[in-house]
Amino acid sequence: MGTPLEIKQDSARAAELNEETFVRKIAEHRRKLYGIAFSYLHNEADALEALQEASCKAWIKRKMLKEDAAFLPWMIRILINCCMDELRKRKRVVPSDTAGEERFEESRMVSSRRIDLDRALARLPDKYRHVIILKYYHDMTLTEVARVLKKPEGTVKTWLHKALKRMRELL
Repeated sequence: MGTPLEIKQDSARAAELNEETFVRKIAEHRRKLYGIAFSYLHNEADALEALQEASCKAWIKRKMLKEDAAFLPWMIRILINCCMDELRKRKRVVPSDTAGEERFEESRMVSSRRIDLDRALARLPDKYRHVIILKYYHDMTLTEVARVLKKPEGTVKTWLHKALKRMRELL
């Protein structure tokens, strides 16, 4: 059995390894995570901020993650929650004149079809929007979407069907 100093050093090495592993996993999936954040927030700075916030929250709660294989779905769920928090904050803030002008300039650059899709997507309930974004914007399988949303695959299939039906009505 080691001395208290050796035990403390072993614990410090394990914590270091955990930090290295965590940072490596975030770096490994950064493009996918950024893409998900951007698809919710439509703004580079906000997407990066949401990714940073999600990374901090995940680091704080890392001990709750029981299996390594669940890291990505767990991280995506945290990221989606951060994005939804940001979207709720935006609804409470009255936009300034310059923000409106910036949005107008951005919208001119985007095709009208894309604008119609974004508007229809924004009108969907959150659960349907999550399924559409993860399935079609990020090419996840329904099994992966179900794992991220922590719902049965059958439920996700139903939500996808209802979301697509509603999107057709809105378009």
